[in-house]
Amino acid sequence: MIDQKWLTTSAGVKMPRIIYGTAWKKNRTADLVVKAIQAGFRGIDTACQPKHYDEPLVGAALHRLKDRGIEREALFLQTKFTPLSGQDLRQVPYDKNSPVELQVAQSFEASKKNLQTEYVDSLVLHSPMAPHALLMKVWNAMEKIQKTGGTRQLGISNCYDTEVIRLLYADANVKPAVVQNRFYQETGYDADLRHWCSNHGVIYQSFWTLTANPHILSSNTVRTIAQKYKKTEAQIFFRYLSQSGIVPLTGTSSEQHMKEDLSIFDFELSSEDLKNLSLLLN
Repeated sequence: MIDQKWLTTSAGVKMPRIIYGTAWKKNRTADLVVKAIQAGFRGIDTACQPKHYDEPLVGAALHRLKDRGIEREALFLQTKFTPLSGQDLRQVPYDKNSPVELQVAQSFEASKKNLQTEYVDSLVLHSPMAPHALLMKVWNAMEKIQKTGGTRQLGISNCYDTEVIRLLYADANVKPAVVQNRFYQETGYDADLRHWCSNHGVIYQSFWTLTANPHILSSNTVRTIAQKYKKTEAQIFFRYLSQSGIVPLTGTSSEQHMKEDLSIFDFELSSEDLKNLSLLLN
């Protein structure tokens, strides 16, 4: 029987079908990560970006969890290299005057120290860099980390131009295994990009999934289906995404919502429901 809660990426990495996101948690990060893992989450997303993430507190949570019998190896851990443009210049976690290849290496060393681990399961470039030659310089530095066992797979985030990832994929020795994007109406829900990802075995992770889509959650379609399955609107939307091959991130601080998010694998939407829900993304 296939484990509905996990999938295997093109890099051969087992990745949960729903991941706990740690952005904006600040000093609550450690407590919330511990709660999420104890509730049943097995995937954690963070970044070496002090502006929006407290990565050392994710490491503190992992240490606490180990004391409670949950080993690092049981978890999928994903972090990011954030280029200078995405950093708070007052707290850059690497030497901002170094060549970009060194910035990648220094950022990853900081992540390992923060997370108290020797490896991560997924290293993601937080945003594309231009021109393409610069993007490849950064990607090649990330490939070195992958080839020496620092990360098991690579990915890219905030990439909304299919041509950018198409060129990256063509030139990369280590192909991107994941794309993590904001999932919202303004980009047409990345329909073209998701189609490209599906054809190339790249897993699409969504963030801002609930926050950006109150109109979907409050729609008659979602409400009717939620009543039919006796589930919440958020559960219906997450389940729809999961059955569509998307891995959503959730950053809820509510233990009740954590449990509800994890229970989306207890039921399955019919093909008719999936079709009706897909119309909401047009």
